[in-house]
Amino acid sequence: MLPDAGWLSEETVDTADRLTREHVWVVDPIDGTRDFIRGRDGWAISIALAEAGRVTIGVLDAPARGEIWSAVLGQGALRNGVPVQVGNRRDLPGARVPIDALPKDSDLIAVAKPNSIALRIAMVAADEADLVATLRWGNEWDIAAAALIAAEAGATVTDAHGVQLSFNTASAQAFGVLATTPAIHAAAVARLAERARALSAR
Repeated sequence: MLPDAGWLSEETVDTADRLTREHVWVVDPIDGTRDFIRGRDGWAISIALAEAGRVTIGVLDAPARGEIWSAVLGQGALRNGVPVQVGNRRDLPGARVPIDALPKDSDLIAVAKPNSIALRIAMVAADEADLVATLRWGNEWDIAAAALIAAEAGATVTDAHGVQLSFNTASAQAFGVLATTPAIHAAAVARLAERARALSAR
């Protein structure tokens, strides 16, 4: 299928040829390598199809969890064939965040964190978390499939500055990812703004 599609992946040499292609596969063979190496279940295979900067198909295969997540643009998101839907959290204080630990004075709530950023974003899609944020330059293959899955489940997904994500860019990177319930996204952008500006400028 799509024999003329380009290819962008962590495990292969990148070439500018993909920028000329209408469709591009964006693939991470193992997202969450540390959990994979340690025999934990917090890793996944991430496969996305990008077209004109947008992801139109996204799949996360998490075999250690017995989970397959999928989404097609405009058709919703599924986990093992069952629709998933983002939660309705309206206040940033009290939001659930997949993280190892929070500062003692934090107004957020820590929940179990898989090593895979894609699976953490998927947790927002399934109402198992309300907020996932990273503040570093990251690769498109880490988030492409999960970003579509979360968005199709009703989440708001942007970069760390609150700007819409684009895929198959020349750098193949974005500064952070912010996936949230819709009502808390603006507050999360505002809270992270100063740090995001400082870190993205480095």
